[in-house]
Amino acid sequence: MAVTSEQIEAARDLFGDVGPITTRKMFGGLGIYSEGTIFAILMSDGQLKLKGAGDMIETFDAEGWERWTYTRDGSDKITAMPYWSLPDALLDDPDEASAWAQRALAAL
Repeated sequence: MAVTSEQIEAARDLFGDVGPITTRKMFGGLGIYSEGTIFAILMSDGQLKLKGAGDMIETFDAEGWERWTYTRDGSDKITAMPYWSLPDALLDDPDEASAWAQRALAAL
């Protein structure tokens, strides 16, 4: 299932205070960029995730954000991706969501 135009617009609105952002559809989801740097993804199931690097990895973990992990078919090995799901409270708060996105961008 691919992301809808409504989901894309909602993500753009949520991160409106980050500054000019661009988006690119990929793998049924959406990459969200600021000045050419990907800082978030919108998954095909509608989940929004921020990219973490540097100190933000510890910050997201300390805040209890859920990290994106997966297991390949036929394997027991869990692979962790550098993305964390936005908490539900941020999905209705563009000011806070943008502030977190700006912090994440600063660490990339």
